[in-house]
Amino acid sequence: MWKNLNRKKRVLFSITAGGLMILSFPFTGSLPILSFISWVPLLLIENDVFEKQKKASTVFIHSLFVFFLYNIGTTWWIWNSSPLGSLLAIGANTMLMAITFLLYHFVKKYIGAKQGFISLPFLWIAFEHLHHQWQISWPWLTYGNVFSVWPSWVQWYEYTGVLGGSLWILTLNILLFKVLVSSEKIANQKRRIITFSGVLFFPLLFSLFTYYNYEEKKDPVELLVIQPNIDPYNEKFNGSTLQQIHKIISKSDSLVTSNTAFVIAPETAISLSMDEDQINRYRHLSDIRNWLKYNSNIHFLVGAFTRKTFNEKNSRASQKLPASNQYIEYYNSSIGIEDNQEYQVIHKSKLVPGVEQVPFGDWLKFLDEFSNENGGTSGSLGIEKEAKVMKSKHGVFAPSICYESIYGGYVADQCRKGAEMIFVITNDGWWGNTPGHKQHLSFSSLRAIENRRSVARSANTGISAIINQRGDIVKQTSWWKEDAIKASINKNNKVTFYTKYGDFIGRSFSFVACLLLLYLVVSLKKKFNIDKLKKP
Repeated sequence: MWKNLNRKKRVLFSITAGGLMILSFPFTGSLPILSFISWVPLLLIENDVFEKQKKASTVFIHSLFVFFLYNIGTTWWIWNSSPLGSLLAIGANTMLMAITFLLYHFVKKYIGAKQGFISLPFLWIAFEHLHHQWQISWPWLTYGNVFSVWPSWVQWYEYTGVLGGSLWILTLNILLFKVLVSSEKIANQKRRIITFSGVLFFPLLFSLFTYYNYEEKKDPVELLVIQPNIDPYNEKFNGSTLQQIHKIISKSDSLVTSNTAFVIAPETAISLSMDEDQINRYRHLSDIRNWLKYNSNIHFLVGAFTRKTFNEKNSRASQKLPASNQYIEYYNSSIGIEDNQEYQVIHKSKLVPGVEQVPFGDWLKFLDEFSNENGGTSGSLGIEKEAKVMKSKHGVFAPSICYESIYGGYVADQCRKGAEMIFVITNDGWWGNTPGHKQHLSFSSLRAIENRRSVARSANTGISAIINQRGDIVKQTSWWKEDAIKASINKNNKVTFYTKYGDFIGRSFSFVACLLLLYLVVSLKKKFNIDKLKKP
């Protein structure tokens, strides 16, 4: 069955691979155990093509089909917020995944089968690491994310981060593939089966042991998470931002106690663009300040749109003001407010490609200019040059705005700079009641494990939640319902291995992948020269 695959079998195997990937992902199946076999059908297709010395295009076409199924089956909901964006995201991500798998086939074909199998984890994790770094960044489908709904399985993410999960999945799939294609009977493959079992069960048992024995150091702070449930399509941006802030204040006023240390309101709770140089003049913030005079113990975190003007171009996001020599930049920001203290403003650093930033606008300047001329609403927001944290009288925390919360390395950088808690503010209502907002919530569990930090999450219309340092969601709200959560979380300043070293797996695997690709280019050049000499 595994050999001499005809076209029908290859198509069947492709559908099987794509289906298994979809079912393993959070809230499109939530069966991460299937990820351990999800690659095997695709590896069998590639091996059949390799042994029959068929064209590499066959591998590319089938991998393109598999990864298209995976992308559309897990992230189809992007269509609800941006039809064009969904086509670009799904199309580009499918293509990049298929190219990465094709490179594995080329290494196997032109360098050697053994080297090829070894190369797959290096090439794939290098791709995933790159997908966390560049301007078309889309790490949503990083394979290690499949365990976000089963945090007890991956407590060792505090050492490896999410890329360790990707490595675990790929290694198990390759080992199982080797068992299936071996000419020996299953009963005679004792060494391979023992290796597979060890790679499967050792991390799992280690994780379960850690999970059930982990105890948080008691250092509690009480906080209030607000979910105002303001419709992002029909209400949030219609100019009634002051009433929306009053709604959040009123909700807070009914629940705070003398022990409440933080009130957390969602992303762009203040949707009016505020000038940071004159931020004291806005009633939205002065009304919060007035409320804090009667609740002086509280640090109030709120999301907002802000802007700054410059006498010269500050960054690629700077837009020239008409009939002026000045430039303006817009930001998606978090603002920290305490009684009798200066405002703390931190800009979002990880921007959504195509929505908040035009990819590669540094080189394709006409795209940036087009976006700016049309109001900059589809990109070109300004960013912070490095990860930042907020300080309060009750401790240091990492403000994570929406998309930033899926970047393990970025959040680890904030914790390395002193954050004792992680506060996620977001607005997930754009996607409707789909797997999107549930997946986004679940990824915060991985940030909790990686850094051993408690997470408080305020979502405008998604799901607000409290997550402990083991990654358990201990409290959460319902979808599309005005609500609030009052809870106590523990601060933690202990630095985990991952917090200290970040995505070291991604960096080291990327280095090896570059060497492999360089070796591949040299091998192809040699083959080309030999073939050229053979011609009469």
